[in-house]
Amino acid sequence: MTTMTENEWRYNQLIKLFPSAPEPAFETAAEQRAVWGREWGCRNDTGRLRSVLVHRPGNELAVVDTARRLEIGAFGDVEAGWYWRGNTGPDLAAMQAQHDALVAALMGEGVEVICIDRPAEGRMKTVYTRDVAIAVDGGVIVTRMGPRIRRGEELPATRTLAAAGCPILRTLTGTAIAEGGSFAWIDDRTAVIGMSSRVNEEGARQIEEVLRTQGVSLLRVELTGYRLHIDGTFLMVAPDLALLNPAIVPFWFLEELKARGIHAIEVHHSDNPWIINSLAVAPGRLIMAEGASDHTMEALHRHGVSVITVPYDQVCSGGGGIHCSTAPLIRDAA
Repeated sequence: MTTMTENEWRYNQLIKLFPSAPEPAFETAAEQRAVWGREWGCRNDTGRLRSVLVHRPGNELAVVDTARRLEIGAFGDVEAGWYWRGNTGPDLAAMQAQHDALVAALMGEGVEVICIDRPAEGRMKTVYTRDVAIAVDGGVIVTRMGPRIRRGEELPATRTLAAAGCPILRTLTGTAIAEGGSFAWIDDRTAVIGMSSRVNEEGARQIEEVLRTQGVSLLRVELTGYRLHIDGTFLMVAPDLALLNPAIVPFWFLEELKARGIHAIEVHHSDNPWIINSLAVAPGRLIMAEGASDHTMEALHRHGVSVITVPYDQVCSGGGGIHCSTAPLIRDAA
């Protein structure tokens, strides 16, 4: 027979006086402020943007060697894993100037800009921060990049987010791959992920696990051919308005948007192909790369959308636009 000691009895009384408290939930405003200092995360793609993760392109681009020309009209090293599209190598000074203009536009909109200032060596795509972190309610999911040239961007992003006090709700593990450019919010209860060579089913499943605890459904959209990310074809502009290319999304997805009362503005064939890769900083307010057609601009204006344009062709030459270059961390409700 085991008897309780006086110390054990006192300890048990303390535990009864100070029990565990699963409520309120992690994501509630009160809990976020009490534990994490502020409310983190996003539950939409169009509410007022409060905080964003970026990286100013830098010396990591020195890995690009224009002596290594591929027959497909690009520079690259298959063994090392890096590639650069186009007929000329990166113009770092021009890229930095355009990225600075984007940051100035963000700050002009009152957005807090958090910078990754020490990228992993040679990770020459780090400017495209969207892909490494997916903001959900209460924090972020750190992704796991697909190609070798991007694997490793996760570490400096994680360090930066942790230093900022942002909760990391999940880091993709195992054989999961997913990149944030293929994730989008439709509304606060529905997200969409583009399935491609950069997002496999295990990646989608692990993201879905986090969303399910928050009452969010994840729609899977099979992207066509070698298309990498859904942000090259679909962008929410306001809670009831989207910009998209109807030629490269499945018909059921067009019908899904219509059923939800979301009007789709279709891009024009003369548009800069990076127009869809824009960023909503508030409902109906976009930061967009130069090069939209009059047709698309008039359609946006008819729907009450205001547009801030910045030159961004030099950064786009590396394979990503304004949307790719910004990872939202905090948004207001839409």
